[in-house]
Amino acid sequence: MELSAFARQYPKAVLGFSGGVDSAYLLYAGRKEGADWQPVYVRTVFQPAFELEDATRLCTELGVELTVLEENILSDPVIRSNPEDRCYHCKKRLFGRIAEWAKAQQIPLVLDGNNASDLPDDRPGIRATSELGVRSPLREAGLTKGEIRRLSKEAGLFTWNKPAYACLATRIPAGIPLEADMLKKVEIGEARLRELGFSDLRIRVYSGAARIQLPAEQMVASIERREQILSALKSLFSIVMLDLQARPGS
Repeated sequence: MELSAFARQYPKAVLGFSGGVDSAYLLYAGRKEGADWQPVYVRTVFQPAFELEDATRLCTELGVELTVLEENILSDPVIRSNPEDRCYHCKKRLFGRIAEWAKAQQIPLVLDGNNASDLPDDRPGIRATSELGVRSPLREAGLTKGEIRRLSKEAGLFTWNKPAYACLATRIPAGIPLEADMLKKVEIGEARLRELGFSDLRIRVYSGAARIQLPAEQMVASIERREQILSALKSLFSIVMLDLQARPGS
């Protein structure tokens, strides 16, 4: 089903909103067709502060009110234990919360920003949202990530070239219990590296050590600015390492 047809058929819905490329374009496209899709952001320790800032900015630019729900995600013992299928349990809880809010508003339909490039076999979170009856208009319309970036640029959305961003919990190896303090250190560390001019980066944590992942084109700069990086991270991590296996493009 084309996205415009979906919006006309389902003009009232709640949109699980992250402020990323996909949900941003979906909100824009729905508004363009006259649909009343209400964006809802669920704030947890898994999202860095800039994600909510971007979500708020995008909604402000589109003239839409953003609803923010607070969720203590680490109160769930399964999620806190960080199993291999953590994303499944996390998505189930987050969109379960959104579905409860939608029901309270008497809105029967919940949407997400999954697109045609997101394969269900690779994303346990898609299985979770599917079980909850969440619809994915971008995926149903066959729109890929590349197409959504192009359309977002044409629409003038600042999110069009925003790097893909996985939640902070992915920085901790599966099986290592998740702790709010360590997630906060990762958030602060990545923010400090962005302040130094690095982008599309990750800090992975292993036994208290930070392993920095950067795109290939930023490797030379990281070596040249080694002392600045160490100064930025030494108060957070006992050991700081550079992963020579470059991050793939997003």
